[in-house]
Amino acid sequence: MSVQEKGKQDAADREAKTEKGSPGKKNPKIFLSGSIRGGRQLLPVYRLIYETLEGAGAEVVSWHVVDPELEKVESAMTEEEIYARDLGLLAKSDAVLAEVTVPSLGVGYEICRALVGKVPVLCLHRPDAAVSAMLLGNPDPGIRVRAYSNEGELKEILMEFLSAF
Repeated sequence: MSVQEKGKQDAADREAKTEKGSPGKKNPKIFLSGSIRGGRQLLPVYRLIYETLEGAGAEVVSWHVVDPELEKVESAMTEEEIYARDLGLLAKSDAVLAEVTVPSLGVGYEICRALVGKVPVLCLHRPDAAVSAMLLGNPDPGIRVRAYSNEGELKEILMEFLSAF
């Protein structure tokens, strides 16, 4: 399945979930942010986050982050196209979920843009990660930083995060 077909299928799946969703309960649009050029070693974690959020009724607008062919796809895009795509998706998001275990300037930029735009941010990381003091010491009420040790703990944090919507 091509990336475009995957996007169309995900949109159709989200449409079906929205119709089946609980009355009065919002299906939040989540911008998933994770290291791309800094390393794709956490792709399985990004995929788990994506599947958990989508399975709970959220719409992950930046589904390209979990595409194993992303680097190949983005190599056909200009830097300006990537920037415009990501900021366009960020602008229509209800929240940002950033996996910050692997340091990334792009993820940091997206977090900052979200906070300036008053979009809530949840940063997740493994306990042994060297997370920046710019996140850990940030007093902005719109950001939360949480560590997770295993898949079960990660899913629990994600469900708690979604319960705010």
